[in-house]
Amino acid sequence: MTILQSIKDLANINQVSLAEVERQTGLSNGSITKWGKSSPSIDKLEKVATFFNVSVDYLLNNQTKNSLAEKYGVFAFDGEPVTDEEVEFLKSVLAAKRASENK
Repeated sequence: MTILQSIKDLANINQVSLAEVERQTGLSNGSITKWGKSSPSIDKLEKVATFFNVSVDYLLNNQTKNSLAEKYGVFAFDGEPVTDEEVEFLKSVLAAKRASENK
């Protein structure tokens, strides 16, 4: 995952546009989108990290989280590693539970 995708994910979770992040952090219009092809300076990353209340390290290390287990913070169950397939299963069970509660 790229830095840009990490920021897009955070923006989505926080229901804010990239343009709003740029305005609130004092970054120029469209600058975050450019980070898909170039690396931002550390001071710009710090501004975005502060905005989302995460560390710069989180923005950078989020790039290496490839498995769903890592993405959702589920690493083991009953002493065994959790697979991506098991995470997908857990997501489907939770979705079904929530759907039945909303009826």
